[in-house]
Amino acid sequence: MRARGTARVRWLTAAAASLALLLTGCGGDGGESDGTIRLRFQSLAWQKESVDANKELVEEWNAAHPGVQVEYVQGSWDSVHDQLLTSFEGGEAPDIIHDASDDLADFAYGGYLADLSGLLPERLTSDIPKQSWETTTFGDGVYGVPFLQEPRVLIANRKILEESDVRIPTADKPWSWQEFRQVTKDLTQKMGKGRYGVAWPLKEPVSVTLNLGLSAGGQLFHRGDDGRVTVDFTAGDAVVPGTIHDQVNVDGSASRSTLGMGGSDALPGFFGGRYAMVPLGFSYRQQIAQQAPEGFEWTVLPAPAGPEGPAQGVSPQTLSVSQDSAHQKEAAQFIDFMLRPQNMVRLAKGDWMLPTGTEALKDPALHTENDGWATGAALARDLRPAPAQSVRGYPEWKDKVATPAYQEYYSGAIDEEDLKERLVKDGNLVLARYQR
Repeated sequence: MRARGTARVRWLTAAAASLALLLTGCGGDGGESDGTIRLRFQSLAWQKESVDANKELVEEWNAAHPGVQVEYVQGSWDSVHDQLLTSFEGGEAPDIIHDASDDLADFAYGGYLADLSGLLPERLTSDIPKQSWETTTFGDGVYGVPFLQEPRVLIANRKILEESDVRIPTADKPWSWQEFRQVTKDLTQKMGKGRYGVAWPLKEPVSVTLNLGLSAGGQLFHRGDDGRVTVDFTAGDAVVPGTIHDQVNVDGSASRSTLGMGGSDALPGFFGGRYAMVPLGFSYRQQIAQQAPEGFEWTVLPAPAGPEGPAQGVSPQTLSVSQDSAHQKEAAQFIDFMLRPQNMVRLAKGDWMLPTGTEALKDPALHTENDGWATGAALARDLRPAPAQSVRGYPEWKDKVATPAYQEYYSGAIDEEDLKERLVKDGNLVLARYQR
């Protein structure tokens, strides 16, 4: 009886599996039995305005394209790299992938992302500047469309600045790093004990340091004729970290307590008048606009500049297509729709960031003085690919080598020579494993 019962169970299981295949039709390759193509779009939008803009665009696409339907899938910036790696290896990756350009190198070289070179229309490729495309070009292929970018700016307490004698910088005439250091010393002296000219929230110190370092000639990563990347710490690489270190440990013009904070954590002290300025990403303006107490006046200033001018590195947000997608052409068409100029403006405003597209960047809404939009738009021309953009192994180098080294240097636990040795010696050991 037991043998007959087992055989019956096996027969029923097989029949159920066959029925499931019949019911799903072509679902395994992203389609339906009625011919409808179904794509999954994983978005990392998290602010309400941004989520709303993304969902609205998906709905508009679906209404206009009944034969190609897109499902909105919510992802998270906090876990996107590991989540994508797992989904790629498991064959469950979304068709359209929202990410950042500095996270793409390993996926592109690993064969997980589709080369978009022949899939995108000329309208889109010509609208986005060459320096932006460089952030998603690896080898001979293009593995993402850069669409939103975020410069670093100084968010300042307007009242404190106006009551001081410091020169107010503009996008055309920013402070030098040396002048910035002096300004924070002057402000600290005038503000009084327990208050500081600047607060550096550096819980994640690496991208801030490297991207701002471009203005001083810092590069850190150098690619040889053989294509291999090595780390070298030059005088230009020392300017930004040296300024921050000295503000904290020599001048006392930067708050030590904020070094382990994220940007949002520093805002209560900023609103309370404890810090005159906080260097933050451009999108933090939304939180400030929403959370600042009534009557609090703030302004947006350009980040300091060095010999290379106001240049700074950025890692734009990107849209990519999975190599395993059965409908790469349709996925690319959806990306083109999402990034039409008027739609790119909607996404930029939703995220309080800047579009990469030249037509979108012309929109008057992005050049108003309100909330510092004009200052950010004026900085767009000087944005460059982040130094780590195409470096394989960068995530591991950042987490295991650079983050703890910078954190210890900024706190005063190690000196510049120790910082250099760890970034270069330990860093090159990590990168070498990815370039065998």
